[in-house]
Amino acid sequence: MPEGPSIVILKEEADGFVGRKVVAVRGNSREPIQRIEGQRLRALRSWGKHFLVEFDGFSVRIHFMLFGRYRIDERKPAPERLGLDFTGGGELNFYACSVRFIEEPLDEVYDWTADVMNDAWDPAAARRKLRARPDTLAADALLDQDVFAGVGNIIKNEVLHRIRLHPESRIGALSPRKLGELVTQAREYSFDFCAGRRPTCCASTTRCIPARSARATATA
Repeated sequence: MPEGPSIVILKEEADGFVGRKVVAVRGNSREPIQRIEGQRLRALRSWGKHFLVEFDGFSVRIHFMLFGRYRIDERKPAPERLGLDFTGGGELNFYACSVRFIEEPLDEVYDWTADVMNDAWDPAAARRKLRARPDTLAADALLDQDVFAGVGNIIKNEVLHRIRLHPESRIGALSPRKLGELVTQAREYSFDFCAGRRPTCCASTTRCIPARSARATATA
């Protein structure tokens, strides 16, 4: 399953479609995807493992689950769950993923302070949430998307290794220093993970410098 850094990279690679109009829609999603045709793409955002495609009045949430893939300006020899063609040429295709419409403004749906890759990330809020879960195991806490949106098994394992913490340690038993290390490394390793996938990804910002390629695959 793609983790937060992979979704940030997808957002950067697809950024060139922002401002362009969708001229054709394909796919086998059960959602009413044809409503997207004729709409102008207003923004691309990410929250944790969710890729968010914003139009006027609604957004589309893509979740890649275990086996989802995407292609930019090319297609796989498989049916798309959702495929979008844009003015000026170019296409964005999603496979084996979950597609859902969101009618509310995204700022009303998502807590951006919980996203470890977001500029709004709030480590103090993460520590407060963790202190309210004293019986939670450290490994489970790192996978709690309400606390660490975007963290998956790869990031979880590396964070625990970095801070030398047993995965079955209970949050309530951690010292303030160790709890702080857990929170800090959840974000820092997420950016290291991103940089490993794309060397131009800057560890000091949530913004990755685009290095668009014809082929792009969301993998964990």
